[in-house]
Amino acid sequence: MAQPKPGAGTPYMLLGSTPDWKNPQYLLAGNSRQQRAYVVLQELGIWSVLNEFDPVLAGTVPLAIDLPDSDLDIICEVRPEAQGQFRALLEQHYGRLPEYALRQHLVGGQESIVCGFRAAGVAVEVFGQNLPTARQNAVRHLVIEHAILAAGGEAWRVAVKQLKQQGIKTEPAFAQLLGLTGNPYEALLEVESWSAAALRERLMRCSLLPNE
Repeated sequence: MAQPKPGAGTPYMLLGSTPDWKNPQYLLAGNSRQQRAYVVLQELGIWSVLNEFDPVLAGTVPLAIDLPDSDLDIICEVRPEAQGQFRALLEQHYGRLPEYALRQHLVGGQESIVCGFRAAGVAVEVFGQNLPTARQNAVRHLVIEHAILAAGGEAWRVAVKQLKQQGIKTEPAFAQLLGLTGNPYEALLEVESWSAAALRERLMRCSLLPNE
């Protein structure tokens, strides 16, 4: 299959397209950092090694709102009976990489496996839960944030990135700009139920700058 032609640095999301999140080739049509992420993932063979765990790249890089120290977050579905195999694959293929660490603990009440390491100078985190990847919060946030940025355009991407540069995490930044109250990680999930028209209306009423 022919690979997409690399873009000239414009984040794909501003073109109005919705990528196949399970196929990282969309990164090749993005900016230089997205294209670099694709190269790193290919060199690691993540999608081949963890194919049966339905991997999805989440986080800020797919949305072009990443900072220089942002990591690559790989979300996987890991059923209880496959946890041993999942851990063994991570150890076998990435255990010798710098800063490799693997731990297992509860995240959001779900037993989770978290594996981190560095590859080609880039921090990578592989996260596994016993939930389909589309139902895990990191992927749900990704889809919601993509919809917001696609509707809001470059101004919203810049505003989110400015807040992140001030030390505000991604979901709290979106929640702040949207005027959402309460726990920002939970509040942002409410946007899933909004219609496209309701989202556009909300974005038009939002102030992106303190003096607006």
